[in-house]
Amino acid sequence: MDEIRETEAAVELNGETPTLRLFALLELIASKDQFVSLQGLVEETSMPKPTLHRMLQQLESGGLLVRQGDGRNYGTGARLRRLAENLLLNATQHGARHAVLRSLVEELGESCNVTALSGNEVVYLDRVETPEPLRFYLRPGSRVPVHCSASGKMILSQFSPAQRRKLLAHAPLKQYTPKTITDLDALEAELKQVRSDGYAIDDEEFLPGLVCAAVLVPTADGRSNLCLAAQAPVMRLTAADAPKLLPALRRAADAINRIESEGSTT
Repeated sequence: MDEIRETEAAVELNGETPTLRLFALLELIASKDQFVSLQGLVEETSMPKPTLHRMLQQLESGGLLVRQGDGRNYGTGARLRRLAENLLLNATQHGARHAVLRSLVEELGESCNVTALSGNEVVYLDRVETPEPLRFYLRPGSRVPVHCSASGKMILSQFSPAQRRKLLAHAPLKQYTPKTITDLDALEAELKQVRSDGYAIDDEEFLPGLVCAAVLVPTADGRSNLCLAAQAPVMRLTAADAPKLLPALRRAADAINRIESEGSTT
């Protein structure tokens, strides 16, 4: 599926207007899970090197791409990532997603949220709080660390070990509680287990007294940047009991997948 998307984007680079060609180049670069080089793009698109170089300069000057320290490779810039986040936060599907969350909270009795990976953090796209008086309040737009959140671990489990280390190795894994995993090798073992299980648990790893369970929102191509999670104080939900939430979480995740799929074709 990734190869199909990349091929389609490469064809679009020969489109009718400069704006559409720039957008298609962004699509091609954003579809990759690694940095791209000018020479690599020339070989992939068969476009003239001076033309591609000029396009990359335009996108870099606009903050949509960032040139890496070696001066040869490019990656997505902060402006482009903010655009992606805003699209997820404010998409027309938001109302339908929120209704799924409300229904899930009514079923489970605990706070639930939809999240996505943004850089080395997890951003809350939507959240519905439990009516219970004891709760941990986090609003949409809040960010939590990727290495000690259930959603973060769930998304990271899809990456290759090399991709995970590239994302995590540039800053120390901060310890938030005594249970936070701060060793890359230990986290790697945890993520392999998460991938095998198909769900992730945050056992008081980010906030003392908070337990969370997360599953991926499925996608047609098998890789997802959306998670659905439920959170509760440890006196109402232990890590051992958290898997009991999985059937409801997965039904809701399937419902959100249908919403996202319908929205992408309208």
